[in-house]
Amino acid sequence: MNPQTPVDAHFSPTLPVYVMAKPAGALCNLRCDYCYYLEKRHLYRQPQKTMMPGDVLETYIRDYIALHTEGTQVEFVWHGGEPLLQPLSFFMNVLRLQKKYAGGRQIINALQTNGTLITPELAHFFHEHNFLIGLSIDGPQELHDRYRRSRSGRGSWQQVMKGIGLLNRYGVEWNAMAVVNDATAADPLGFYHFFKEIGCRYIQFTPVVERLLPHADGRSLASPIEYGQAELAPFSVTPEAWGEFLCTLFDEWVVSDVGEYFVQIFDATLAGWMGMLPPVCSMARTCGHATALEHNGDLYVCDHYVFPEFKLGNIMERPLAELTRQQSLKDFGANKERLLTRQCRECEYLFACHGECPRNRFALSADGEPGHNYLCAGYRRFFKHAAPYMDFMKRKLMHGEAPADVMEWARKRG
Repeated sequence: MNPQTPVDAHFSPTLPVYVMAKPAGALCNLRCDYCYYLEKRHLYRQPQKTMMPGDVLETYIRDYIALHTEGTQVEFVWHGGEPLLQPLSFFMNVLRLQKKYAGGRQIINALQTNGTLITPELAHFFHEHNFLIGLSIDGPQELHDRYRRSRSGRGSWQQVMKGIGLLNRYGVEWNAMAVVNDATAADPLGFYHFFKEIGCRYIQFTPVVERLLPHADGRSLASPIEYGQAELAPFSVTPEAWGEFLCTLFDEWVVSDVGEYFVQIFDATLAGWMGMLPPVCSMARTCGHATALEHNGDLYVCDHYVFPEFKLGNIMERPLAELTRQQSLKDFGANKERLLTRQCRECEYLFACHGECPRNRFALSADGEPGHNYLCAGYRRFFKHAAPYMDFMKRKLMHGEAPADVMEWARKRG
């Protein structure tokens, strides 16, 4: 199992809520084609004012820490957009406020970034204060630069690699967050080998699936509850390609990399096989624990549900504890299980993915029931393929033995 949880995957069922804070809102210095969050700037018509002000920051830190009992660990995650559009002084103020309100609690900070704005000063700061960094990079340059470009259309790979070099130089812990799209899915091993070559041992592969539906306010992506005439975005990975990608990576990982390279989807699958809570909310039975906080204090049910219809309220108008106790948030979380299709409920691998993320449930099931997960066929292929090896690792773990023993068994199995 992965001893280090990727930044974008923290999921704490023992807490009433987990918040992904957006200190710069949806602002970003890049214009990645597949980014689901960039267009959220249309929800806030004054982009120059989408930097989190001091009173919102202090209210959030005070109230979020107060949700945790004394002596417990409090995990802060700074997300985007691009949070490093905020100056270093902002994060110094974060530490000051966390210290002010900690009250005997242990504070942990994690930050997700595109890596292009990392400076020696920031890298030194992250190291000194034990920040865990989740860094977005889509493999080698030809794959990364296809969709991850600047406002002027220039590729960002060289800047990202410079940022990685600074993190490594200053000894900062970081995880790779890689998107599986139509291009990267076509070269699974080249994609995977890149991360091994740069010495990245913790990797999160996320399938990108988006649908296009123009809105009057300028947004172009369909919300999870909008069907209508929405069409699949061309960069989206297909179910077949997703299944092939997972199986191809797994075949190399299971014979040579177990215990050395930690791939989140494989960790999550093994957790499901063990009957444990997976390290990612999309694979859990219910959700509703991971909310998103915009720069102005608006709180939404989930980072992938920042749409007007999923807004819970504003922390400057109602306490965070009150907002997170709303029945609407509880219902949202319970719906992940309650609204499963019949095909999903009867699936032999339900325990492994629980229907995956509801945002991807816009397809029809085999018997024509709406609300089925678009990526289902890919997941089913992977679970069936990995099942013997997951069974083996489960037995090893149940007997207190190393799951890495699966590598020798897998090599002999052929």
